[in-house]
Amino acid sequence: MVTDPIADFLTRIRNAQMAGHRIVEIPASNLKKRLTEILYDQGYILKYKFEDDNKQGLIKIALKYDPNTKQPAIQALERVSRPGLRQYAKPAEIKRVINGLGVAILSTSKGVLTDKQAKAENVGGEVLCHIY
Repeated sequence: MVTDPIADFLTRIRNAQMAGHRIVEIPASNLKKRLTEILYDQGYILKYKFEDDNKQGLIKIALKYDPNTKQPAIQALERVSRPGLRQYAKPAEIKRVINGLGVAILSTSKGVLTDKQAKAENVGGEVLCHIY
């Protein structure tokens, strides 16, 4: 049983990249699907596919690597808010990740958004993770 599904999602991607895998499979949920869409929109992954088995469903993610150096596109995935210590931020308090080079993902009242989208919508929420 997984107590923190978001941390499990990030750890599966991190471990697959460290092992040099091209594809990683993750059990699906609506939150994980939205996180995957954000990763794709920000250019951190190549492709993704949502598969429906007769249970929970699966997310297949094709990881992105630099063709010359074979380094992964995602340098770091950090879980910010966790079950033991939730981290919330108001729109004015949302911090930039590496001076705007990275992305913070927030769970807001208007859905799961990036830090830039949340500031544009003027909403705050729980800071789920930082990606760069």
